[in-house]
Amino acid sequence: LVRGGGDLATGTIHRLWSAGLRVLVLEAEHPAAIRRQVALSEAVYAGSARVEDVEAVRMDVDLAEKKNRKELLEQEMERIWKKDGVPVLVDPAGLSIAALRPAVVVDAILAKKNLGTTIRDAKIVIGVGPGFTAGADCHCVVETKRGHDLGRVLWKGSAVPNTGVPGMIGGYAKERIIRASGDGIFKGMCRIGDLVEKGQLVGMAGENPIYAEIPGVVRGLLQDGVPVKMGMKSGDIDPRAVVGSCYTVSDKARAIGGGVLEAILTLQTRISRQEL
Repeated sequence: LVRGGGDLATGTIHRLWSAGLRVLVLEAEHPAAIRRQVALSEAVYAGSARVEDVEAVRMDVDLAEKKNRKELLEQEMERIWKKDGVPVLVDPAGLSIAALRPAVVVDAILAKKNLGTTIRDAKIVIGVGPGFTAGADCHCVVETKRGHDLGRVLWKGSAVPNTGVPGMIGGYAKERIIRASGDGIFKGMCRIGDLVEKGQLVGMAGENPIYAEIPGVVRGLLQDGVPVKMGMKSGDIDPRAVVGSCYTVSDKARAIGGGVLEAILTLQTRISRQEL
């Protein structure tokens, strides 16, 4: 079970699915992924979403139905798995975890803090990024900060705290981010995959224009109609300007996914040895 279906979580989901694991994804009611073309969370809005060769399908199960909750969830998951899909359930509070008792819980919400995952949720609990402490609220943590330790499995301590500054790509860091220039309703003035120049109008935050700070390809952009606040991340520009990269899982997401897969296999081995 993976909590979160954003672009980085999708890298983990893709790794696990490709390795033959059956995955259930939990998402929020209104996901706000920036890199929407590579986020399986888009299935919440569209009913289904495909990233590379993985298709996610939204589950239509009422979690308020307590009496048959487990049975209904399992039936719907099996239906989607049989079609080689990845089920996505709107369950931000994680109500389904206790009912389903998954073998593994991966918290990849990337909220920079723990929103409720505990080490008791499953035999294997993995925290992705800042906000988790190995041995306390999870069994291990996977590092998400770009650099030498990206994707490393941490068996003690926590991931590097969020700095608010994105990693350097093509000589640019914070300039890559498209941020709201005021409060209001976001409207994109370009599309994901568009090549833009520095100073080009890329969006509106209410009546406030948002301009690109660097040239490159628009790799991520909020959906139209999303309320934004001044400075809120609303998109990103990749200075490498490779349009095809907008539609495939990123190097960072794959590295994190590899770390999660390594952690699962390591912990499964440890558990099986203890049980022999």
